[in-house]
Amino acid sequence: MRSLSLLVLALLALVPAGCRPTPEGATKVTVIGSTPKVRDPALSVMSPADAALEGGVGQGLVRFDAAGNIVPGLAERWNVSDDGLSYIFRIASTNWPDGKKVTAQQVARILKRSLAPGSVNPLKDTVGAIDDIVAMTDRVIEIRLRAPRPNMLNLLAQPEFAIVREAVGTGPFQVDQKPEKTGTVRLTREIVAADEDTAQKDEVVLNSSSAADAIRSFVAGNADLVLGGTYADLPLAQRARLPRNSLRFDPASGLFGLVPTRAGTPLDDAGVRALLSQGIDRDALVDALKVPGLAPRVTVLEPGLDGVPSPPAPSWAATSLNDRRAALIEQSTREFGAEKPTLRVFLPEGPGSDILFNRLLIDWGAIGITVERAKTSAASELRLVDAVAPSNSPAWFLRQFRCQVAPVCDKEVDPLLDSARDTLIPAQRYAFLAQAAGRIDEAQLFIPLAAPVRWSLVSNRVQGFAGNRYARHTLTDLQQRLSPGGS
Repeated sequence: MRSLSLLVLALLALVPAGCRPTPEGATKVTVIGSTPKVRDPALSVMSPADAALEGGVGQGLVRFDAAGNIVPGLAERWNVSDDGLSYIFRIASTNWPDGKKVTAQQVARILKRSLAPGSVNPLKDTVGAIDDIVAMTDRVIEIRLRAPRPNMLNLLAQPEFAIVREAVGTGPFQVDQKPEKTGTVRLTREIVAADEDTAQKDEVVLNSSSAADAIRSFVAGNADLVLGGTYADLPLAQRARLPRNSLRFDPASGLFGLVPTRAGTPLDDAGVRALLSQGIDRDALVDALKVPGLAPRVTVLEPGLDGVPSPPAPSWAATSLNDRRAALIEQSTREFGAEKPTLRVFLPEGPGSDILFNRLLIDWGAIGITVERAKTSAASELRLVDAVAPSNSPAWFLRQFRCQVAPVCDKEVDPLLDSARDTLIPAQRYAFLAQAAGRIDEAQLFIPLAAPVRWSLVSNRVQGFAGNRYARHTLTDLQQRLSPGGS
């Protein structure tokens, strides 16, 4: 009998991983935050739970795989013109849940609504180079651009450009109509392999909760995957008795730092903003957050963005904080005299924010500035920006600081960003963006701290999970092992 058991184990070891039976039952996914709901991106800003649901039931023309690569969504294939001004998509033959055909005309109309002046879609500004969206046939749609945008597919893959109509999407999942407990959504889809006659059912049970409840549920084995963690709630996960290697971090790209909330405060002065930025011990903050690979940041742009060189660090960054603190104290006295200001900072609730606030309390207190925690953004002089970039374009980082968006700004930045948007020559575009970044850093319109922190809890049952720079995680194939290439 022992010999027979060993023979069976040996034979199983020879079966490719993709051919082995997957675990039975639905994958249980919890997203930290509010109750998930399918929303019209033109009418509502999505929460993390909404975005997870939207990506599951309302794919865009293209979508992300687990590793953040672009794969077909509603479009089965696409072509980009040599000049980069035309993206043509062929829509797969598919139906709405009511059985009616999905047409290119419908898709064009839905996308145009998200780009209309009245739309609240937070990503509509990122696709400002779109000139028109045209249905060429019932299954072919063209997106025409005024200037080339190599990151267009990455933007169209975001849940904010999901194709939904009256809170109904085109898949890959459908919402199961079987009743679930309040706040929980059951998603189902059928998968038919090319070499199989029968379909397999893929099911996901999606809900939301607070970070503390999500962690408890995961530890108790009642959740297979927890998504949506940020720096603010990270210490809760770090303190929990989690299974080994279950805490995963995304190599997220984006902005994590402080900005003025309004004009008419001491922060109108660029010298004061520079003083505050130079007074922060970023190394100590990063050490306290305990995120593998997280590095301090002192510029608005991060290394590795498309078309622009790695941003040069300011000269003061080469000197340790201990060595420059005496000069900062002298500067603080010159700026304010004997009566130093009290600055109120608005941060989200959570123990991670407590870590950040205590760091500011120590560092700015050392140069004579009192810091208080504001209860609302309106009652503060500074607030935290914690946002993941939707693409690898430097333009997204910089357009957050235009005068029509930021209460404290540099009027010379806006023309540079406008020129970058309009030019047809990529080299000129990136030169304008680099100049704008230099002005933002010089004026210290943004006080950078590090990269955004995004974390998840992943059980052994979930094999199809990978961290990615967009911190977007597909709900498809969660129980399928990733290929060596990551997709």
